[in-house]
Amino acid sequence: MITANELKGILGMMPAFATADATDIRATQTIAVDNLKEGVDKIIKDGVHNIATTGTYGECYSLLFDEFKTLAVATVEAVKKRVPLFIGVTSPNPREVLQKMNFVKDLGADGVLLGVPYYETLHQQDAIKFYHDIADLYPNLNIIVYHNPDNHKFTIPVAAFTELVKKPNIIGMKDSHRTTQAFMNLQKIVRGKISVFVNQTQLYPYYAMGAAGCWSTEVWMGPWPILYLLEQVRNGDNQKAIEVIADLGGIGAGKPVPGSGNKRPQEFADYCKVGPTRVPFVTFPEAKLAEAKGRAAHWMKLNEKYRPLVEAARSRSAA
Repeated sequence: MITANELKGILGMMPAFATADATDIRATQTIAVDNLKEGVDKIIKDGVHNIATTGTYGECYSLLFDEFKTLAVATVEAVKKRVPLFIGVTSPNPREVLQKMNFVKDLGADGVLLGVPYYETLHQQDAIKFYHDIADLYPNLNIIVYHNPDNHKFTIPVAAFTELVKKPNIIGMKDSHRTTQAFMNLQKIVRGKISVFVNQTQLYPYYAMGAAGCWSTEVWMGPWPILYLLEQVRNGDNQKAIEVIADLGGIGAGKPVPGSGNKRPQEFADYCKVGPTRVPFVTFPEAKLAEAKGRAAHWMKLNEKYRPLVEAARSRSAA
């Protein structure tokens, strides 16, 4: 098992690489295994530090259990222990969570990405008990808390972490958009016990306040802008970090399609073959498709700008 202090850098939130027929409601095997392995291998070689599967971007809600198993096995085979890997096991049904956990536990991943059961809003004490129960049942699996208030209908309050840190195998969290004050209060509780990954646009200033790194879905269009951003916050070059964040969402950046369509820009980028968004999210207005294409085009320009800078820094370090 790994420790919280070993979790840092960029957490790449992996897409559930889809076959061409994933838009068909009758399809039963929609994992594009070859594209998955190629994309995972590429992003590790290019420098992403951690990978987590089957969150919202990874379409955890729309995979059959057999597809989940195919994806989990293929990802473990592709990662080959080169970076920490966490298989997403979130479900509205806590018993299905156990079904997934039982499959994953001996597979060779470093742990799981786990959100709360989300069909109805949980009480805080039920959320704590859920994480405690899973941690106790699987003491040899590390857990990254998947905190997604919009989709899970529940915000994990800072105070809850006084209980969550009691379980040594809860070592990380993919967090979502806390205020700076809430984040500082959180760090007083979790520092050294739970490594927190913030959204890519929060890496400055949250890294200086204790964030272990950032999570990103957009690295699957190319990781270079986020790798460069991480380098700047590690070096304490705040002005450059601000400039990169401005670049990520500046004029002409295009807009990602919100919610379950947020994989659309990656379909139009040239980094890896993520495949189409699965049924039922198959109808997108032309304006939204134009935004997705614009986002992909903008990101590819960012790759052209930041890749040489990242590679130059690597060459200096190697020398």
